[in-house]
Amino acid sequence: MSMLMPTLLVGAALIVPAQAPQSPPAQPPVDAPARPTGDRPATHADHTAQSSSSAAGDAAFIKKAADGGMAEVALAKLAQTKASNAEVKSYAQKLEQDHTKANDELKQIASQKQATLPSAPSKAHAAKEAKLSKLSGAAFDRAYVAAMLEDHRKDVAEFERESQHGTDSDVKAWAAKTLPTLKDHLQQVEQLSKTMGRASS
Repeated sequence: MSMLMPTLLVGAALIVPAQAPQSPPAQPPVDAPARPTGDRPATHADHTAQSSSSAAGDAAFIKKAADGGMAEVALAKLAQTKASNAEVKSYAQKLEQDHTKANDELKQIASQKQATLPSAPSKAHAAKEAKLSKLSGAAFDRAYVAAMLEDHRKDVAEFERESQHGTDSDVKAWAAKTLPTLKDHLQQVEQLSKTMGRASS
């Protein structure tokens, strides 16, 4: 029996399953480089927000153009009764005609878009009209020409921006169509301002 014990032990050792080799430790996952915020692809929400912003810009332009157009007509009518300079009166008459036409076109566009336009000039324009109405003669002429010079410089810049960057095709086309008339008004009032400046000096 003493002879069998070593044999049995050796046999038992042979049937012990070999220990499975250990797997190498798992490597930690490599994080993908963070995508810069500015390079992220545009999402549907981004496009929606951009469209809403553009539409709001067109709507704001329409309302501002309507407000300015009404004010131009009101001041032009005032100038035709209070101005003493024949050239100023002639200029005011042209402004009344051109802005009345442009205002009517804008009303049609606004009606198609179901946009609500102001029914009266803003407080700022009303205050300007009230101030000018207190003047007469040469003082009125100078103040009116200065006001038209300032207004038309702003108008030209705003209409240029809308004609280039507007998103509503109808509003954009109207701005582009009206822009040459406004540039003509600006050129005329600039020349008128120079002429009156030379006369006063």
